[in-house]
Amino acid sequence: MRLTLAGPVFHEETIQKSRFIAKAAPVASEGEARAFLEGNREEAATHNCFAYKIGHLYRFSDDGEPAGTAGKPILHAIEAQGLDGVVVLVVRYFGGIKLGAGGLVRAYGGVAAEALRRGKKVPWVEWAEATFLVPFGELGRVYPLVRDKVVGESHGQEGVLLRLRLPQEALPSLEVALQEATRGKARRM
Repeated sequence: MRLTLAGPVFHEETIQKSRFIAKAAPVASEGEARAFLEGNREEAATHNCFAYKIGHLYRFSDDGEPAGTAGKPILHAIEAQGLDGVVVLVVRYFGGIKLGAGGLVRAYGGVAAEALRRGKKVPWVEWAEATFLVPFGELGRVYPLVRDKVVGESHGQEGVLLRLRLPQEALPSLEVALQEATRGKARRM
């Protein structure tokens, strides 16, 4: 079973006079990861290095540190703890002592790993969005099945377009339930 963080986590360490601040959070999409990074980067810091992993998608950045010394170690910390749907930003304020490539790898990876270790873990759920066209006459049968999953709706001539968000693994059974409830009249778009 894959795990993610239950909520945001913060950890700070001083290593050879440089201040390292790790900020981590659960994310469900690349957009959420980018928003977290934008909202948590510190412009006054020397470096804002990050990594995130969401399913098969992953990204990392060394933000000016020597190649492979910051982003990859942060990503490795995520993967080593079996986490998914996670973003980690490690901010560094340079303290005047150069750490060398090995020291940077240990510092960035270690601070990220410690932040992740401190966070509460929960099962990771892969979310899916699907849109269904439901004829007006079938809405009474469909709403009880999808009420807590509706994230958007629009009305057209043929019926209502319902945009649903639910766990990926639940989508096939919901599709069958909608077909049965509407005698095949609800269509996935």
